[in-house]
Amino acid sequence: MLCWLKISGIAPQFRPAQTLLPLERSMTSSYVPPRVWKWEPKNDNQFASINRPTAGPRTEKTLPVGQNPLQLYSLATPNGQKITILLEELLALGISGAEYDAWLIDIGAGDQFSSGFVEINPNSKIPALVDHSVQPPLAIFESGAILLYLAEKFGVFLPKDIAARTHCLSWLFWQVGSAPMLGGGFGHFYHYAAEKYQYPIDRFTMEAKRQLDVLDRQLACNEYIAGRDYTIADMAIWPWYGGVVSNQVYGAAEFLEASGYQNLLRWQQQIAERPTVKRGRLVNRKEGGIKERHSAADFQGLV
Repeated sequence: MLCWLKISGIAPQFRPAQTLLPLERSMTSSYVPPRVWKWEPKNDNQFASINRPTAGPRTEKTLPVGQNPLQLYSLATPNGQKITILLEELLALGISGAEYDAWLIDIGAGDQFSSGFVEINPNSKIPALVDHSVQPPLAIFESGAILLYLAEKFGVFLPKDIAARTHCLSWLFWQVGSAPMLGGGFGHFYHYAAEKYQYPIDRFTMEAKRQLDVLDRQLACNEYIAGRDYTIADMAIWPWYGGVVSNQVYGAAEFLEASGYQNLLRWQQQIAERPTVKRGRLVNRKEGGIKERHSAADFQGLV
């Protein structure tokens, strides 16, 4: 059930063009797009060295394969954490078929452009999963697709009732459609961009706060995102939006006035306390966790 309650907020402030600062006026009016865009390599953010307007492999390298049924190639970004959280939840239920090897894909070093990775994900984004319990092995890419595949394969964390299932999937795909505005929009201009400009930060901050308000209203009368039950919708949304309001993503909690989203904060803390979530967040970290995960023993001394 949707829960649109009246929740007070701060309306975005707009300024007429004549009140813009000189730098803002220049950045909004001086650039004239050419008839045909040409790529010019730049060094204006930490990912600039790997960003190109073309797809396909750049290096020849096969992917490692472990002994477990599921092989995950990922990194502990919010999208990567979705999958490791679900896998740890499945294992906690005693589902042995969810045993997995997790291999670190260093996106800063360009591992996602190796021939082996591109073969299982032509889009060169983490995470990617290969299920070796079926023949031929099945590759799945896109975090939302992986969540749905695993939930359907093992029959948990996705309601069986058609109405509840549809509601859960609506929120799953809400996350898939909304997060690029939060990450590629707000996160890029507020956190990653070498130079900070007010116009894009204002634009994407307004949208980020709107999304936080959507979630806060939904959680005002629901324990979890899709209702009474913990589902893949929670696992998809929590690493991104729980990370933002808890100041673990982009360091922007104060800037976004996250303390005002009390329902969202309650939900964030509730999920953060799950042992499975604590383990899932540690997987495929370059620092402060485990680079690779092959068995439960890898967490010894960490949680």
